[in-house]
Amino acid sequence: MIKVAILDDNATVRTALEKIIGEAEGFELYGSYADAQEALVLIPLLEPDVVLTDINLGAGETGIDCIRKLKPDHPGLLFMICTVFDDDEKIFEAICAGANGYMLKRTTPAELIRAIREMHGGGAPMSSLIARKVVSVFQVNDSGGQGWNPLHAKNGKSLPGLSKRENEILQQLALGLLYKEIAANLYISAETVRKHVYHIYEKLHVGNRVEAINKYFRRS
Repeated sequence: MIKVAILDDNATVRTALEKIIGEAEGFELYGSYADAQEALVLIPLLEPDVVLTDINLGAGETGIDCIRKLKPDHPGLLFMICTVFDDDEKIFEAICAGANGYMLKRTTPAELIRAIREMHGGGAPMSSLIARKVVSVFQVNDSGGQGWNPLHAKNGKSLPGLSKRENEILQQLALGLLYKEIAANLYISAETVRKHVYHIYEKLHVGNRVEAINKYFRRS
């Protein structure tokens, strides 16, 4: 069962998400919250696998603030942004805070469930519009600007603080591969990949794939 918590200040949206999760096979609702204060207290106690969170939560702290506060002490907790915001600043603020996925609220229930399953399996699902924005930033542009491109992932250098296996996995993360694909390439289990990624993030003092790749290319 994939245990899901919901954080959204809009009662109508929150109820709709509760219904989607409650009716999906293999999912269990593990809390539903209207504000950050309640979520910050109860989510660590209930230990869901996934948190669906909006960005704006009315007055006070945002969904991104919650990710920043919870992710360092709970690195295995997966956060999916589910919001109406599609501007670049919000997208990259969320990713840098440690969001594992970013879906727009106009996503259909079936697409949302697929995205949660993908994220739980080691992927980083995004609505197509969000994915295009992310790709446009990390591609090498025509003017010669530096950016991330999977075709150039092997230009990264092994990092001295990581083991040989961790460097191999980091390179494959830079290629954009899912955990299950990395596992197949290295003849190990997806769970072993997940554990290595956890140690990579810990050693590099990062919270997500984008930050780890930046370290790999010596950009931070």
